[in-house]
Amino acid sequence: MLIKEIPKSERPRERLIKYGVSNLSNEELLAIFLKTGSKGISVKELSINILQRIKKIENLKNIDIHTFDGIKGIGEVKKEELLVLSELGKRIYLSSGQEALRQYINPSFIYNDNKYLFYGLKQEYFYVMYLDNKKNLIERKLLFMGTIDRSLIHPREVFKNAYLCSASSFICMHNHPSGDVKPSKADLDVTKMLMEIGRIQGIDLLDHIIVSDKNYFSFFENNLMEPYGKN
Repeated sequence: MLIKEIPKSERPRERLIKYGVSNLSNEELLAIFLKTGSKGISVKELSINILQRIKKIENLKNIDIHTFDGIKGIGEVKKEELLVLSELGKRIYLSSGQEALRQYINPSFIYNDNKYLFYGLKQEYFYVMYLDNKKNLIERKLLFMGTIDRSLIHPREVFKNAYLCSASSFICMHNHPSGDVKPSKADLDVTKMLMEIGRIQGIDLLDHIIVSDKNYFSFFENNLMEPYGKN
């Protein structure tokens, strides 16, 4: 059914005005965001097809530019718009999460608090979590993408951001898209390098956590780092 064939009072925009945005279905919200369908396909049908592809609305955070390949009516522009919607949602979640203090002293908590950053990624992403002197999270920063290697991880970027946000310590986190979280030689080398420089700079590396969608490896939990509670 085309939008123009729906009784005016039941169209998504009219329902938004009448009932409020929180009372709209996921399908209606997507229809308003997308604005139009394409030849022979209404925006309502397009929204349904998108939701069927991702199965659950929370999976919208995991999409990439190819997620909706093959769906009639989803061209490059709409793919880009959906990707932007996904990224905005992540940033809003991240910003709102920082309103409350998050004390990073437990690897399991840190993993669960940040694993959404890595869902669906096909390459390695290297984040640094900067902490104050009470181990509260100050800022998360994506610093590098691609295969993690000592030659590619620039300490100046890691410590420059530490100085900019007045961090007392930091935690590194990156993903292994293969699902195997066992540290590679490059992971070990990068961790050793950042530990050594951190001691000189007085900004300690507390942990390096390698993640997959379902598991993690903590250098700290495997007795390869100083205790989180170190003063």
